[in-house]
Amino acid sequence: MEARVPLVSSLTPRAPKDPPGVVTGPVAGAVAAPGGLGRAFDDLFVAQYPVVVGIASRVLGDRAEAEDVAQEVFLAFHRSHSPTAEYAPAWLHRAAWHTALNKLRGRRRRERRERADQAAVRVDSWAEDPQRLVEQAFDRAFDAQRVRAAMGKLPPRAAGVLALRYSGLSYADVATAMGIGVGQVGTVLRRAEARLKREVESL
Repeated sequence: MEARVPLVSSLTPRAPKDPPGVVTGPVAGAVAAPGGLGRAFDDLFVAQYPVVVGIASRVLGDRAEAEDVAQEVFLAFHRSHSPTAEYAPAWLHRAAWHTALNKLRGRRRRERRERADQAAVRVDSWAEDPQRLVEQAFDRAFDAQRVRAAMGKLPPRAAGVLALRYSGLSYADVATAMGIGVGQVGTVLRRAEARLKREVESL
């Protein structure tokens, strides 16, 4: 699938809104600056778009949704930050997992509401339907789905370190994105993995 590329450089800037916990540093006039900054943003986009999509995809398990997240993240950055800022990659990585995690949790809330609505109107025999029981067992076999559901239950810090690390970022990049020391990444990652394992086993 060809990546959908947002035409951010031609958009009119609006009031910035940073994701929670993201390092901020708006630069007055950054969006409107001609020439060099426009090219710098294009270069930043080309370099970081696959990384941002990869992080979001790790959380969501859906390429199309991950590309939507990437567009939101780059648009938010473009409106309020300079593409030449040293913190740009870390900001984008952190915003990617924050935004994706919020979408995952929103999806889970919708799914719970839909299941509750279906349960309210179903007939008693529906639950005993052999075909339905087979479908339920089949659904539970998809470990990836269970992992994403478990990810949605983790605290943001734990979900973030897992999404960033397993998207291919180095310990140094993970540390920068999360605002922690490189030496802490291994410990945070091991604790997050243990917490995720418990959540998966509880599903």
